Amino acid sequence: MLRRLASLLALCAISAPALAAQPATMRLDYLHSGNALDEHYAIDRVVIEPLPWPGSLSQTLDPTNRGNNLVEVVDAKTGKLLYSRGFSTIFAEWRTTDEATRADRGFQESVRFPLPEQPVKVRILKRDERNLFSVVWTTSVDPNAMDVIRKQPPAPVKPIGIRVNGPSEDKVDLLIVGDGYTQADMKKFEADARRLADHLFATSPFKERAKDFNVWAIARSTSASGVSRPSTGVHKESPLGTRYDIFGSERYVLTTDNRALRELAQYAPYEFIEILVNNDTYGGGGIFGQFSTAAAGNDWANYLFVHEFGHHFAGLADEYYTSPVAYATGGERREPWEPNATALRDPTQLKWKKFVKEGTPLPTPWPKEAYETASRAYQKERAALRANQRPESEMSALFQRDLTQSSALFSRDPHVHTVGAFEGANYEATGYYRPEMQCIMFDRSDKFCSVCADAITTIIDLYSRPTR
Repeated sequence: MLRRLASLLALCAISAPALAAQPATMRLDYLHSGNALDEHYAIDRVVIEPLPWPGSLSQTLDPTNRGNNLVEVVDAKTGKLLYSRGFSTIFAEWRTTDEATRADRGFQESVRFPLPEQPVKVRILKRDERNLFSVVWTTSVDPNAMDVIRKQPPAPVKPIGIRVNGPSEDKVDLLIVGDGYTQADMKKFEADARRLADHLFATSPFKERAKDFNVWAIARSTSASGVSRPSTGVHKESPLGTRYDIFGSERYVLTTDNRALRELAQYAPYEFIEILVNNDTYGGGGIFGQFSTAAAGNDWANYLFVHEFGHHFAGLADEYYTSPVAYATGGERREPWEPNATALRDPTQLKWKKFVKEGTPLPTPWPKEAYETASRAYQKERAALRANQRPESEMSALFQRDLTQSSALFSRDPHVHTVGAFEGANYEATGYYRPEMQCIMFDRSDKFCSVCADAITTIIDLYSRPTR
């Protein structure tokens, strides 16, 4: 541990001249509130974080067209676009739930960008019914204003360098944050972070681009191990407030305490965050451009870590459709912005057509009926295990049996390795299509399909630069 820390400090010292050229990091914390029909924004505070901007100043504009929202930072005097990034929000998911039809709620959100020299306008854009971005909120930010928070308290804990491959501005910086780890669990947290990072970089396309990443880890200790599972009567304090049962889904794990997350994360370089909860129960979640979560002690932690990171990092859609989810997708079949799902309104314009071989039928046939018959039985058994609070080992065994059966079913199909358009995706049995029969985003298999891998590579390219 001491040797690793010494190496980290040495690297930071070596990188200091490069980092010194970077501007500071500015964070705008705001409140996003409303209901199913209406939404509002309000400034909470403007903060200058302790560390320099971790990203490349040569790639400040986002060309990927991903996310439900887009942040733009514009020079107030000239109107020049200085920075943009796509993202999604917990609020957008919540407003599709039943609760949003009868109540208002507010959520904390943040956007981060390089500290500007002059006043700027920060604009939040949202996709409209044409699937285009339009401005829904604009606020003025003066970096020299008296109410900007410029001084932060000392770091409560020091980050650990898990994989450090170069200056932050040249690399994708992934921060692994622990929640539900006691002081006695801190060695376990570091081991969990290293183990899951190793698995991420054993998975293509992250494997081939491992040198383009830095990975850091940070955690504040809790008084008791684990995080809350309200549906089972388990309530625990934790620094980030991460918990199960988000929006009533027993496996959905998120934190809605954005301020707590950002106040801890700001002491490490980061562009992406994955929260590890110190629990054995299957669960996780991922919000594009915000963070992802995974239960570190579960038998399927490797899958959870990579699958949920796919949502957060690349904006990948869930391709499964037989599991219940916490929020509604709506009856319309609009073309999804996510790169790995389509409504297939015009097969000749399929968004991933560069991967489709000539002569491939669109839609592409697959053993859908047999899969759904088996899946209905599996989901019934899964619900019974949770309702009866059976041991987690029984759930893990069920997951393995389901994966084995579906893989065997798919292996006999002539299109098992075909890139096409397979109906059933984005939580819907009909009207949405996925690129391949099997993918990490569809089931608990261990590979991304060609389209998801390409979408991930696009984001890696946006945040990293070749070694100089």
